[in-house]
Amino acid sequence: MKLINIGFGNLVSSEKLVAVVAPDSAPVKRIVQEAKANGKLIDATCGRKCKSVLIHDSDHVVLSAVSCETIMNRAEEGEKDEQ
Repeated sequence: MKLINIGFGNLVSSEKLVAVVAPDSAPVKRIVQEAKANGKLIDATCGRKCKSVLIHDSDHVVLSAVSCETIMNRAEEGEKDEQ
């Protein structure tokens, strides 16, 4: 299982990750609200501003204070290390 650092010592499984999106749009805000209502929201921002929303195949939604681009770079580094 490969893990991606999403900031402040928090890790997520790259195998279960479906999308990493910016939290600005209305549809993403709805996804976050629905996940919160269903008990599937994980806030990993440590009190900081949310810069990315990670959506998993289990319908869990993770909020991160790390930008989408940084998470993408970390995921790509993990793939390079594997080869």
